[in-house]
Amino acid sequence: MALFNKTSETGDQKRSRFSQFFKWAGITLLVALVVYYFICGITYSEGTRSGVLTKISKRGFVFKTFEGELNVGGLNQGDGTIMPLSIFYFSVKNEDVYKLLEESQGKKVVLHYKEVIHSFFWQGETNYRVYKASTVK
Repeated sequence: MALFNKTSETGDQKRSRFSQFFKWAGITLLVALVVYYFICGITYSEGTRSGVLTKISKRGFVFKTFEGELNVGGLNQGDGTIMPLSIFYFSVKNEDVYKLLEESQGKKVVLHYKEVIHSFFWQGETNYRVYKASTVK
């Protein structure tokens, strides 16, 4: 009777299938993480913001990032009322831009930024990455 005549796998065959499963699971996980990393780095939007630079600092225990705050200010609505002030939080990648902003603290500046989908902890605390800055005279 062929129904009762099952062949069983040996221990080596079971180990081989087990190791192949984990090898392919590891490769799939690695590819998924690489794809996620590149998707998160895609620029979602880019533009400029101007205002008074109120804070620029180097932060972090292991991964030092440059973080800043820009006071965009209140907006006059025309009827004598002013909307509350708005703070723009940003991260700076380039140390040269950071040094320029450090010298411009308290002055009106224009920031050129790119917004990404997600920032990892070594890239900064915000999704807004400033790549260029200039002071307004």
